[in-house]
Amino acid sequence: MRILVIILLMAIPHVVSSESLGRADFPDGFVFGTASSAYQFEGAVDEGNKGESIWDTFTKKPGRILDFSNADTAVDQYHRFESDIGLMKDLGMDAYRFSISWPRIFPNGTGEPNPDGINYYNSFIDVLIAKGIQPYVTLYHWDLPQALQDRYEGWLSSQVVKDYEHYAFTCFKEFGDRVKQWITFNEPHGFSIQGYDTGIQAPGRCSLLGHLFCKKGKSSVEPYVVAHNILLSHAAAYYSYQRNFKDKQRGKIGIALDAKWYEPMSDCDEDNDAARRAMDFGLGWFLDPLIYGDYPASMKRLVGERLPKITPEMSKRIKGSLDFVGINHYTTLYARNDRTRIRKLILQDASSDAAVITSSLRGGVAIGERAGSSWLHIVPWGIRKLAVYLKDNYGNPPIFITENGVDELNNPLMNRDKALKDDKRINYHRDYLSNLSAAIREENCDVRGYFVWSLLDNWEWNSGYTVRFGLYYVDYTNNLTRIPKASVQWFQSILHSKHKLSY
Repeated sequence: MRILVIILLMAIPHVVSSESLGRADFPDGFVFGTASSAYQFEGAVDEGNKGESIWDTFTKKPGRILDFSNADTAVDQYHRFESDIGLMKDLGMDAYRFSISWPRIFPNGTGEPNPDGINYYNSFIDVLIAKGIQPYVTLYHWDLPQALQDRYEGWLSSQVVKDYEHYAFTCFKEFGDRVKQWITFNEPHGFSIQGYDTGIQAPGRCSLLGHLFCKKGKSSVEPYVVAHNILLSHAAAYYSYQRNFKDKQRGKIGIALDAKWYEPMSDCDEDNDAARRAMDFGLGWFLDPLIYGDYPASMKRLVGERLPKITPEMSKRIKGSLDFVGINHYTTLYARNDRTRIRKLILQDASSDAAVITSSLRGGVAIGERAGSSWLHIVPWGIRKLAVYLKDNYGNPPIFITENGVDELNNPLMNRDKALKDDKRINYHRDYLSNLSAAIREENCDVRGYFVWSLLDNWEWNSGYTVRFGLYYVDYTNNLTRIPKASVQWFQSILHSKHKLSY
């Protein structure tokens, strides 16, 4: 009986109180921060001589954004960055991960940089430094200049590599004296699939179901071409930095990859293999070339000639072209083998190439509680398994969790006080951080930082303003006022705490 009780207790997910989690549960120098992107936060779409981006164009297409909104104003961080940085300081955060808007630096995609854009980001970075907040800068968070999309179809052309390198060089030159952590791309897997396979995000290209949703595209080919050009662009920026800036600026270059954890639906070999393929086609698509110099074997086998070749010369440049890996992790799904391949027969797209069917349900039971967004289930143990997978399969590279967070639905009829009491968010971060701490301390995973998505409620791509991820509530009906949720006080308590976890 005693053995049975012990087994049952071990099966219960570990929960710690907010009072028992603190900085001391993480290594010295571990970085806590919040994350954002220019398009979702800045607004000021027509100010400072900013050029148009592919998302400015995309949001004008009817039916693409759930609430028919756009990010022309977003949460107006362009004008409010000083006070927003003050909120970060009050929280006790060490760093802010934000992105630079390419069309704000180069309205036409290339050529001479826009002085207004340079001045804006200089002011932004200066205030961060003055407040003791480290800037972690993402160079590309999905907002390609529309001019390059019009000129040569953007990421589908190898011409983009040269223009991206020029853009990155300019940012290194202008801001690298103060910015020491650079992230070349945010979620390249996400925008390759959603922009060029399903077509649900900018630039909205696909060939699904007879082009009912998209005017142009080829869903079985274009995502792989885009991803290939992203890898070449990343390597070009990395070596540009090494040649021209590394000796003097001493910064580091990484990339932020979106990574779900995929748990096998069953213990059978075919589902274990399916879960591994799901990891290959998600995380491995980009991390295998960067660590090992080539695409995963499962991708080469299943995609065949549609997968661009990484030549020996390309492999030499891509392999090892990073100082750290950023991981954007939110949720976990079950994965099982797609025996029939009917999805592939019907869709003829990149997403079905892996021969994997994913689900949040097993035997009718959800893998975890659902958040506001239908894709986000709360599965804290997934982040630990993911960290161990990275250690075991990629040589334990330095990792930053560059995004992690949870949302609730934006209910305009909900009482304000109730909306500010975000216990689900507190529990989410407590449990994910507890599992991350365990991965570091017990599994020796080299994880060096954790960035909350996000500081503020914001414009959330296709969902518009229908969900809220922020630690601070943004009152969209009252001058975008920032109001702290309960999670703000919780983070303040743990970031100033020296307590150890009590396992």
